[in-house]
Amino acid sequence: MDFKQIKELMREFDKSGLSAMKIKKDDVSLELEKAVSVVAAPVHVTASAPVASPVAASAASAQPTAPVAVAGDMIRSPMVGTFYGSPSPESAPFVKVGDRVKKGQVVAILEAMKIMNELEAEFDCKVLDVLVKDGQPVEFDMPLFVVEKL
Repeated sequence: MDFKQIKELMREFDKSGLSAMKIKKDDVSLELEKAVSVVAAPVHVTASAPVASPVAASAASAQPTAPVAVAGDMIRSPMVGTFYGSPSPESAPFVKVGDRVKKGQVVAILEAMKIMNELEAEFDCKVLDVLVKDGQPVEFDMPLFVVEKL
């Protein structure tokens, strides 16, 4: 197996739906593995006193922000990545404050390692607040939306 064949195999593996592959041919052993994204269920957090939502200062920062303590039900980020609230810059957002969302409805896109991952609602809810802006880096388990379960 020469270098050209290995590069072609890597391209085909990248396009495939496989998450891992091992190949052994003569004295060459090749093992390929993709990062697999996992969708986590939203976590219910309560607070004894209402907490203000993030302000424009966090939007001005290009660095990921620390998780924010927010009262109520939330939809959280299942991964580290970049948040996009609409399918393209010209499109309307997936959801906005006041929208009713059905379980399984796409509420955002999270880009991780150049892969666009759709974030779906885990339950029927009403959007009370959107805590992040388009293009903002997000951390694992970071609150993205404050919602009210229906």
